[in-house]
Amino acid sequence: MATYKVKVATGTDLLSGTTDSISLTIVGTQGESHKQLLNHFGRDFATGAVDEYTVQCQQDLGELIIIRLHKERYSFFPKNSWYCNYVQISAPNGHTYHFPAYQWMDGYETLALREATGKTRADDKLPILLEHRQEEIRAKQDFYHWRVFVPGLPNYVHIPSYRPPVRRNPNRPEWNGYIPGFPILINIKATKFLNSNLRYSFLKTASFFMRLGPMALGLKLRGLVDCERSWKRLKDIKKIFPSNKSVISEYVAEHWAEDSFFGYQYLNGINPGLLRRCTRIPDKFPVTEDMVAPFLGEGTCLQAELEKGNIYLADYRILEGIPTVELNGQKQHHCAPLCLLHFGPEGNMMPIAIQLSQTPGPDCPIFLPSDSEWDWLLAKTWVRYAEFYCHEAISHLLETHLIAEAFCLAMLRQLPMCHPLYKLLVPHTRYTIQINSIGRALLLNEGGLSARAMSLGLEGFAEVMVRALSETTYDSLYLPNDFVERGVQNLPGYYYRDDSLAVWDALERYVTEIITYYYPCDAAVEGDLELQSWVREIFKECLLGRESSGFPTCLRTVPELIRYVTIVIYTCSAKHAAVNTGQLEFTAWMPNFPPSMRNPPMRAKGLTTLETFMDTLPDVKTTCITLLVLWTLSREPDDRRRLGHFPDIHFVEEVPRRSMETLRQRLAQISHNIRQRNKCLPIPYYYLDPMLIENSISI
Repeated sequence: MATYKVKVATGTDLLSGTTDSISLTIVGTQGESHKQLLNHFGRDFATGAVDEYTVQCQQDLGELIIIRLHKERYSFFPKNSWYCNYVQISAPNGHTYHFPAYQWMDGYETLALREATGKTRADDKLPILLEHRQEEIRAKQDFYHWRVFVPGLPNYVHIPSYRPPVRRNPNRPEWNGYIPGFPILINIKATKFLNSNLRYSFLKTASFFMRLGPMALGLKLRGLVDCERSWKRLKDIKKIFPSNKSVISEYVAEHWAEDSFFGYQYLNGINPGLLRRCTRIPDKFPVTEDMVAPFLGEGTCLQAELEKGNIYLADYRILEGIPTVELNGQKQHHCAPLCLLHFGPEGNMMPIAIQLSQTPGPDCPIFLPSDSEWDWLLAKTWVRYAEFYCHEAISHLLETHLIAEAFCLAMLRQLPMCHPLYKLLVPHTRYTIQINSIGRALLLNEGGLSARAMSLGLEGFAEVMVRALSETTYDSLYLPNDFVERGVQNLPGYYYRDDSLAVWDALERYVTEIITYYYPCDAAVEGDLELQSWVREIFKECLLGRESSGFPTCLRTVPELIRYVTIVIYTCSAKHAAVNTGQLEFTAWMPNFPPSMRNPPMRAKGLTTLETFMDTLPDVKTTCITLLVLWTLSREPDDRRRLGHFPDIHFVEEVPRRSMETLRQRLAQISHNIRQRNKCLPIPYYYLDPMLIENSISI
């Protein structure tokens, strides 16, 4: 007779426990146990509990390789879901085996779990293990399908004919999509098809949705969300400021009109990856020496500053020619500007010329800092309007959310849970599919932000992303290359660059340690068919098979795999933090980040006044809608896991466990360095502080 000591851990999220009957079957290399009910006198499998049981077998089962958890009806109790963290079994030989689950069992079903040691397909020799991993992948591919979201954009998750008896936890809260007193009814059906394993926890669901009502109701009661008039005074916009102001949001409201702050945002704002060093003035932007000489300082000229590397260009050509829509019965307007900036000896990035079209001509003047106050301010505001689209559509939604979702879905479909890459990547996919489903409802449907508050409307907003994806390359996602390619690798005061490279280096070292442990040679990489299927599926479903993207369709060497996985993890964590964390701080003051413009771009100088400036900005209603949505999508709800914090035990081997601890130490040092530096800065930059970065895109 062999005795096995069993520990079963139930999740700690509210309503993770179950009253259903749970039984266990243990499979080893020398036999299989009978199915045994796990039952004590009193309550079993309560939320947060670690229950202990004894299982008697007629013989020693050898090395334990698989367990089966059977969830069945218990007496007269109604069916309810159960979240299992893990099962741990102490065998007679003194060895302890760990079986990670970290998933919901919603119906009456059997869940087979592998022992936690990370193994590629080549590592499995036993037929039962090969069959298990093949069946797991087959089941997930039958369950998760790819679906076209918008032609030309990454495809997303679709669960066809999803009608099991109970697949969603009936005890977990759902929101019907109604925001009290607010004219947006979100199509929340977009999230109802998700099973419990892809959805927010109870705590995160509650904290996410419960913040919507009070703010929306407050705007309604003040009569702002129904007001389609212009703002009368700039200071009136502060009426809708969120109550929890920050140092930065207050700074933006006070300094938004200053040239130095306008330039600062290109380096350390929420879209810090657009600016490029300019070595030659483009023909489409005919800036002359005489135009900008007064703004370059004494003893220099435009050509000299170009040669020194002090001239930079922000080109919004990707926005050119997209038609606009009507909002609140008024035609909206659009432009694709160019902005020339000079990095001066004082260390400030200053705008020196703005053109509001990609085509020069007599009706397209080049605006200069020496123009009238309102001409120059409105020209800069048009640039900030263009920034809204390049940030929200490209840097934020496309380059983090949608691409990360494709990484996640390909992982679910192609990598079994025992695969080392699954174990490495799964913490960085937590809740991404859920938040993207919400994001599609909030931003990209007929009742969402793009249709109700953006000059380009739903189709135009999507067109910006389609154009951007058609130009996305593998090299552009490799962070160190990006700074060199844009010519900003030595630009002083570029804290985004400094912090992102520090975090990238920590992640790359971590990935290197894990990858080289499981892949000792290039042949192990090239021969991993599951890995290759994952890479091919990303190329096909995310990049849509576009060869010009440079995305690999296979990986042949260990360094190639390290680079690829580092890109994935960075995209799913730090890259998102850089463009999302400061979103509300830089956008709460609407003139700094307007989503729509109600008058056409100026075609002559000297005609802009305060009145025409206010009439060009979004009206009160549009401003409120934008603020509410960005408030919702930029405030991190509870139940977050910061970068490097991995409470779920997927890795059990000493080497990866040690690498995880080393990563935490490196990130802690980076955080300390950032906080020390920020003490000396007039505007602190903390969006890439590892203590504020989440492991995954969950908001």
